[in-house]
Amino acid sequence: MEEVRKEKDIISKDFIPHFFPTYRVKRRLYPIPIILVVVVAGILAYLAYIEAGVQIDGGYFSESEMGALGGVLNGLIYTGLAVVTAFIIIFIIKKKGIGVLMYIFGFSFGLIGFFQTYFFGYIIIFLLFYRSPLLFYLFHIELIFLAAVFTILMLYLYFTSRSIKFKNFIVLYIGLLIGASMGVLMPLWTTLAILIGISCWDIFAVFYKHGPIKQMIDIASNPAEGDVLSEREVESKIESGEYEYDTSKLEIGIGDLAFYSMLTSSALVQSNNLFVMILTSLAIIIGTGITISGLKRNKLLPGLPISIFLGIGTMLLSWYLISTFII
Repeated sequence: MEEVRKEKDIISKDFIPHFFPTYRVKRRLYPIPIILVVVVAGILAYLAYIEAGVQIDGGYFSESEMGALGGVLNGLIYTGLAVVTAFIIIFIIKKKGIGVLMYIFGFSFGLIGFFQTYFFGYIIIFLLFYRSPLLFYLFHIELIFLAAVFTILMLYLYFTSRSIKFKNFIVLYIGLLIGASMGVLMPLWTTLAILIGISCWDIFAVFYKHGPIKQMIDIASNPAEGDVLSEREVESKIESGEYEYDTSKLEIGIGDLAFYSMLTSSALVQSNNLFVMILTSLAIIIGTGITISGLKRNKLLPGLPISIFLGIGTMLLSWYLISTFII
């Protein structure tokens, strides 16, 4: 008896504009950007929190006074701000066109790039030269100038260069700066509340037909060359198993990278244990792999929920086990 194996047809996903803040990577290499942001953000967070002693009780409500309740309230506020901002951006896009996103991204990257580069640069200069006030002063003055020049150059390359390598570097850089700074500034309960709240919002924003992320991608997407089937026909054939999406190349959002590194940075500085951070990072990578496996049957999936929930569970469990039975 001769066996005949029916191959599924592969459908290319829509093209996303180059200026969208996503890291483009081959599927088999997807752990690389996650490892890079986790390692570099972890180093920066450790230098700031442990070595330089930058331990600010961030958030609108103080956890030192209100405990976990303060963290939950902070998480609700930050998640609410993210929700409102997303719908405002969608409203502006519908009025002014998708091109307005270039200005929004440019303004955001400019602010984050300059102030966060200056912040962590200041920490590094302080640790290197705190015993020599003159050298510290001289390098501090140069740091302001260098941070401004670097930010301008970064924005210029992001919006003018067609190089994927330049764009990937900038997405990684901005993502790890956000993650490292939030890992340092936000206390434990606030961090957990933000990550859980944003992950739940990510599910809604992607899956709901009027969700901001789904709308933004739909507006910005251009059908892949050679596509002749309607979206409804494609979905029907995907559900029947005849077709599957091409997942050989992936796009990881800057928000995903930022919140991955926020969680791992927080795991490091809160537990002061490298193994807790490593285990949390592995859980995030595994969670991302699970999410990626679902992209064969889905055009778009939220990148946070599985990875963040696995990461939080692993962080809390490993922290408890290590502190109880090893240290």
